[in-house]
Amino acid sequence: MLPAASRSRRQHFFHETLHHPPFKLIMAKKRTARLNSLLKEVISDVIRKHVRNPHINELITITRVDITSDLHYAKVYVAVIGTDEVKKETIDALQSASGFIAVNASKEVVMRYFPTLTFKLDDSVDRHMRIEKLLTDLNEEMHSRGVE
Repeated sequence: MLPAASRSRRQHFFHETLHHPPFKLIMAKKRTARLNSLLKEVISDVIRKHVRNPHINELITITRVDITSDLHYAKVYVAVIGTDEVKKETIDALQSASGFIAVNASKEVVMRYFPTLTFKLDDSVDRHMRIEKLLTDLNEEMHSRGVE
């Protein structure tokens, strides 16, 4: 690397831009977001094609994946349609199969270390449905009272 005094203005700008912490942070966030999206697709495919466990509900969706900044751990959020018992059973079965899922997913994603997977129940769909029902009930109550 040239000393700062002997660099051209263009080299200096490039060096300062590339090595400036906000620039690195933005690039790291973009890389993590792309990796999260890729892992979401690959893990979903592995579960659908390779995991044969009767305790895993067929009506599941991988809603998002959050990988840590060191890329060693990933939380996989799963939406499950069914009763609370079915949801718990599905998450437990996925967690017990997490090693198998990681090994098969690592064949599709080239990484130095494949992250350790932790499966979490994503209840955002249930919360959204609850809010929708409350808003519908409120709207019906307002119409029955004649309030607009």
